[in-house]
Order: sequence, then C-alpha cells, then structure tokens
Amino acid sequence: MPLDGPVLLATCDRLPDGDEDALLLTEALDRLGVQSRWAAWDDRDVAWSDSLVVLRSTWDYTARRDEFLAWVDALPRVANAADVVRWSSDKTYLVDLEDRGLPIVPTLVVRPGDDWTWPDADEVVAKPSVGAGSRGVGRFTRDREAAAREHVAALHAAGRSVLVQPYLETVDTAGETALIYLDGVYSHAIRKAPMLPVGVVHAADSSDLYVPESILPRTPTGDERLVGDATLEAVRSRFGADPLYARVDLLPGPTGPAIVELELVEPSLFLVHATGDAAPDAPGSAADRLAAAVAARA
Repeated sequence: MPLDGPVLLATCDRLPDGDEDALLLTEALDRLGVQSRWAAWDDRDVAWSDSLVVLRSTWDYTARRDEFLAWVDALPRVANAADVVRWSSDKTYLVDLEDRGLPIVPTLVVRPGDDWTWPDADEVVAKPSVGAGSRGVGRFTRDREAAAREHVAALHAAGRSVLVQPYLETVDTAGETALIYLDGVYSHAIRKAPMLPVGVVHAADSSDLYVPESILPRTPTGDERLVGDATLEAVRSRFGADPLYARVDLLPGPTGPAIVELELVEPSLFLVHATGDAAPDAPGSAADRLAAAVAARA
C-alpha cells in the first residue's frame, strides 16, 4: 500500500539535517522520485504514522531507551523493524551471537548487583551494554583494577548493565574493520583507527553525541567477509528478513576476526567513505543502493 507522506528520515534534535551521509542519501532518493525529509524522533508534531520511517542519526536515544523503543513499537512502518531495533539496542546480543557459533570478542555481562572476576587479560574494556558513540567506555590495565571496578559501579548506579571485555592489542596497529550491508548485501567497509588510549574513560553522561573517529575506506579480508556474511545470515534467520542496513564491527582477535558490535539501530553507514570496491553483486554507489532499498520498502 502506498504511503500518504514522504519517507521520514529519523534523526535527533541535535542533528536536524542528519549526519554526514544525509545529503548523499536524500539526493539518491530524489533521483528515484522518492520524497524524503528529516525529523527528530521525539518531535510529536510529526505525523509519523503516515510514512515509512527510516532510523538514521537518532544518536541520543540511549539515554531514553525505553521512550525510544515505545516510539519505535508504535510506528506502522519502520526500518529497521521494531523487533530488530529492540534486540540490537542492548549489546548483550553478543551472547546470542556467540550461542549461534559466531566469533565475538570474549564478553562478560555484569548486571547491577553482580560480582565479577577480572578476565584472563592484561587490559580490559568496560562499557555500558546500552550505549553509542563510545560514551561510557573505559580502558583499564590490571594495575588499575580498582578504577575499573569504580567505573563499573558508577554505571551500575545509573541502572546500566556493563560489558567487560579483554582489550585486543592488535587493534593498535590494525584498527577496527566495519563492514556495511545494505538490504542484506555487502556494500563496503571502512577502517576505524584506535580511539581508546590506556587509562581513558569516556564519560557516560557526556553531552557529546559521539567521540570523533578517524575513518578510512578499507577492503576487508576474506576471513572478515566470512564473519560478516555469517552474521547477516544469523540476523536473517532470527528475524525472517534482511535488515535495511547493518554494520558488523570486527576486531582482529588471536584466532581471527571477532565481532565487537553489530549495529542495527542507527549506525553510521559511512556512505561518504564508500569507494568503488563494493562486491560485484552490489553495483552503483552505496547511497544509490541504500535509496533503492528504501524505495522498495516505501
């Protein structure tokens, strides 16, 4: 059934015109004759039920997750789908992925009130299970265990569960690889430079939406593609359909690529960093491929 209004691209009030990919996406939609406009997700004057809603830069939702999920649940048409968003908005999904046989960065889930033991690692990363933009993430060496426990306790006091993971030193030289999938098909990849020096703790209550990142295009290895493709297959199997967009973030582990995050809510898709190196089964620009997938859903 056709929709009454334009495609609504959901953002936050701090980014009224979307993220750095916004113009590429809206221009690609225009070329297909699809009207679109940006709107802050918590703007109650918007007629959300009249349109397909595409979640994009709703990057302030983590501080109001319950409110955000209730809003998503009420949308007649939303991408990604509400059940996908609910599952992916809490990084404890990593345990689900591990149960499906996928390689993840070893993850200890520490809920409020839980005791925990330092992992078999010289350094750990502790971060809230619901979070974005690296807010609330800290890196601690074993001799700073007291500081790590204080950080976890502070997150618990704010009602947050915490993920404790070993810090993988290979990221210092190789960086992080993010594989972007559009409509279930591999599109392109980027490299994130290391961004968590020893002893750094990013404030969980920072007013900043994200910690600045150094991004470059990257061609993934064969092993990274295998993990990325298997992750998308797991999503497809769990939810019965391909997501409109997905980003699989990988770190180089001692036995191969390991999933550190699976972004299905509102990830940066780095369309401006997409080169001509997309897979042969994904021709055209990344923005055009995303726009075509949006148009098909609208």
